[in-house]
Amino acid sequence: MKNLIAATAMLALMAGCAQKTETTTSSTEGSTGTVQTSTTTETTTTPTLAIDTTATAEMKQDVKEAGQAVAAAGRDAAHATGTAMEKAGKDIQKHAKPGNQP
Repeated sequence: MKNLIAATAMLALMAGCAQKTETTTSSTEGSTGTVQTSTTTETTTTPTLAIDTTATAEMKQDVKEAGQAVAAAGRDAAHATGTAMEKAGKDIQKHAKPGNQP
């Protein structure tokens, strides 16, 4: 699964590139009246990042549901712990000597 995610990310980076070209022209006039012109062209390729909003929304919902499940499990565990402690306390009182109970 990790390899699939890595391969998908690499493919997205390679496929999503933008090319930008800048051209600069300058001219200078010499003392004899001649004009010298030079042109410089620079091309840069940069990756473009596209965000899949549908997938992002689905992941956000999954995380929210997972958080709610963890909270519910925590409440259930706390309830079970409280019930077990109450039962243990009753058992202790049941087996304690008379007169030693509050």
